[in-house]
Amino acid sequence: MAVLPVRHFSCCRVTAMDPVRANAMSRVAGVATVVGIAMAALVMSGCAAKRPASSTPAPPAAPPTRYAATRSQVVDAAMKYVGAPYARGGASPAGFDCSGFVMFVYGRAGLRLPHGADKQYQLGLAVSRDALAPGDIVFFDGLRHSGIYIGDARFIHATKPGDVVKVSRLDEEWYRRRWVGARRLL
Repeated sequence: MAVLPVRHFSCCRVTAMDPVRANAMSRVAGVATVVGIAMAALVMSGCAAKRPASSTPAPPAAPPTRYAATRSQVVDAAMKYVGAPYARGGASPAGFDCSGFVMFVYGRAGLRLPHGADKQYQLGLAVSRDALAPGDIVFFDGLRHSGIYIGDARFIHATKPGDVVKVSRLDEEWYRRRWVGARRLL
């Protein structure tokens, strides 16, 4: 009886196996492949099937156009925390980082946002600098900093370690030079 080399996929080394056993294993593998394909087809057809009319529709990809909160409510909530300390990774009045501050204020207004300026930048609609409205989120420094626009070329933000939540101007050199963009959620 001849011995054939067979590759085992679990460890990828070549071992010896007799032809009858190799043939049997080949048939089992073929059946397993057919069964796997059939199962995949069933699963995929279930995914493509239409939902019954009574099921709840998926939430929209873009934020709804109406919220309980208004822009002025967001600005008013933000202004209450002027003077709160900065804390890296913070998202409470005990200490905020920039995106934690934005997340907290919008959370008070009923909108759940992720923590992280880069993640927040993916939400809402893009707004040009000359079309800013109070409540828009402004971004700087390669998406490493964010704040909430309050009008009159000013925004409120948690600045840096050792500092506090404060109001700054968009035309200050540091912010002007590091402007990335703005997003509107309301």
